[in-house]
Amino acid sequence: MAKPARRHPARPSRAYTEGLKVRQRWLGKAYVDKAFRDADDFTLDLQHYVTEHGWGASWARGVLPMKTRAFMNLAMISALNRPHELEIHLRAAIRNGMTTREIKEVFLHVATYCGAPAALDSFRIARQIFAEGRRQAAAGRGRRRRAGG
Repeated sequence: MAKPARRHPARPSRAYTEGLKVRQRWLGKAYVDKAFRDADDFTLDLQHYVTEHGWGASWARGVLPMKTRAFMNLAMISALNRPHELEIHLRAAIRNGMTTREIKEVFLHVATYCGAPAALDSFRIARQIFAEGRRQAAAGRGRRRRAGG
């Protein structure tokens, strides 16, 4: 399929504009830019919809703190058993200040109300992401030591 020339609506709504800002801040600008860049004629409207409705009409409302929304989001995505989305939002939650301890509590709560299978998968995904973060941190320390001396 051919890529459309325009990545964003010509006249975006306020919800879209605010949603794009929040989405970029939470998930990272590079991630969001790639999502739009990779979209084709079939998926671009979904990117617009998610930006306007998911991020603009929900995350950007300003009533709840972002961290509270992240807690709810991790629990709901875990309960729905959506591993790809869980991985994306786990990375964002960690990058935006959620601790390992807080994430563990979310998934324990999921186990109570949504069942052990949902929590087991979520814990497994989180462990992989935490291990990846530790490997990246160790690699960064090794590079700094070699560069500094």
